[in-house]
Amino acid sequence: MKKFIPVVLILIILVIGYELFYGKLFPYSPIVLGFSKFELKNIVVYVQKGTNYTDINEFDSLTLPVEEFHEMKFLKKPEIYIFRDSLEYIHHGFSKARFCAYTSGRLFISPWALREAGLGKISLRIYIRHELSHVLIFQHKGIIAGLKYPDWLLEGIAVYSTDQMGTSFYPGKKETYQAISRGNFMPPDVFKTKKEDDVKLDVKYRITFMYSEFACIVDYLIATYGKDKFVLYMKTLLKEDDNDKVFKRIYGVDFKNFLEDFKKYAVIATAQK
Repeated sequence: MKKFIPVVLILIILVIGYELFYGKLFPYSPIVLGFSKFELKNIVVYVQKGTNYTDINEFDSLTLPVEEFHEMKFLKKPEIYIFRDSLEYIHHGFSKARFCAYTSGRLFISPWALREAGLGKISLRIYIRHELSHVLIFQHKGIIAGLKYPDWLLEGIAVYSTDQMGTSFYPGKKETYQAISRGNFMPPDVFKTKKEDDVKLDVKYRITFMYSEFACIVDYLIATYGKDKFVLYMKTLLKEDDNDKVFKRIYGVDFKNFLEDFKKYAVIATAQK
């Protein structure tokens, strides 16, 4: 029995080590293996060996507009990771999305996202700025605490700040309001929970509609109460986790009541156009 315990511990350590360096835990690995490192002025790019992608200099100018909107600076240079093929991308993380920003501050770009950008289906600059918005917030919130930042707000800020509505698969502001006025609405507190699938949405692209909806909420907040108050709300949630409490203190209205006002506004705005 005494010999069995050390063997089990060794196996556990080996498995964790493998997952950190080569597997699903790679986004949080303290060591990066198998990638070439390119340190630019504002950003660091890691390109997996065997990858032909070389257009990395265009990434370096994308941090400034992100910092300007959020009125915060990156605490360290964001790290962008580019993978050799789709299997490597999926093997090295938890996401199958085109892009993924982890709370560790690392931004992964999938090979199929690069292909779609090359075909003109998506804007690589917009998508990367979107993910850099997440990275900036995660850097200030923290690796563990970053998981507690409201998911709807993360996406709403990213889509709104990059003018992503109306591009690629994302419905524009007018189209989003029209969909809301027809009864389509994802409650922010249900987003990314088990209850999300219970919400029926009659829209062309479910996920991009939700992101545009959240961007419209951000837009409405800024238009109604001003950018300064929104930045205060956004930054306060870096230190506190109770969205409803923070929202009520800053905006003077319950979050649920605000959402009802927002949905009414969507109906009025649609009727006026």
